[in-house]
Amino acid sequence: MWRDVDPRDADRDRPTLSRGSRAGTTGPSERDATSDPREALTRELSLPRGPARERVRIRDHEYELRGSEVRTLAAAGTFRVVPSADLREQYRSAGMQDRDLARLRRQGLVRTIPYVVGRTRTTLVTLTDRGREVLEESRRVRGNQHGQAFYAGISKPRELAHDTRLYRAYQQAAERLSERGARVRRVVLEEELKRDYQRFLQASNRGRRDSTGRPDRAAEEIERWARERHLPYVDGHVEFPDVRIEYDERDGRRGVEDVEVTTPHYRGAHAAAKARAGFACYRSVGARVGGMRLGLAAGGRRGGRGFDPRVAEEFLQ
Repeated sequence: MWRDVDPRDADRDRPTLSRGSRAGTTGPSERDATSDPREALTRELSLPRGPARERVRIRDHEYELRGSEVRTLAAAGTFRVVPSADLREQYRSAGMQDRDLARLRRQGLVRTIPYVVGRTRTTLVTLTDRGREVLEESRRVRGNQHGQAFYAGISKPRELAHDTRLYRAYQQAAERLSERGARVRRVVLEEELKRDYQRFLQASNRGRRDSTGRPDRAAEEIERWARERHLPYVDGHVEFPDVRIEYDERDGRRGVEDVEVTTPHYRGAHAAAKARAGFACYRSVGARVGGMRLGLAAGGRRGGRGFDPRVAEEFLQ
């Protein structure tokens, strides 16, 4: 757990950093060895890790950040929106977190929104464009297509109640992976997977003036595309998880964990399709998210039983 340190204690003789570089004494190998789900989201960033705030220069702006604030930025940027209550584990008190959030707001890096999850009042945290710029400009490897994607703002207000639960589900899944020695590489949201799918569907239409805009991919092509990306193809449709966790096993093999947050609104064919897809499902009850694993159908990535229609009923209750 990190101590709350008065930033004035670290002001004297503190170096100024540029483009996300930092002056901490912890080496990369020590930082990467952590199994904390929060740290996995910051691994590729050259930003402060410790309890004291350090100056960070991004283009023409200078910020003061410490590790807990960087973890908040990375979580909000990865999942678009995160309840502040889900970020509180790294603090000794709510007051410490409130001071961090207030400072991030003053620096123009986050926006906070009062909200009710279930029947629990909380504050939602989302990045501003400037907050996203801080993360993007602080990557150790620039232009990495397989690096962690970061987002600013809320994209789908109608799905906000559902999306506020994704970070909690990720934490539970990542902790389970860590217990068996796996290491999270990055998190991919449903919208990124669907964007790649649309690029595939529209590839033959790109740049054609006579194109109608309708995809002309055959069912066999779509099924092959899905199989190559380890996505379920159910009843002629590609199923996409809410969150995909890419990870490395202890022996170096790479894998993915697909996570779906279910709510009481999951019904009928939609619920059955999610069950058959074999995602690791987390049932949302009020403000809580409880874990529940489903087996994959034939051809899946993980071991487990095939589709059982009673499984769908289980998470519809």
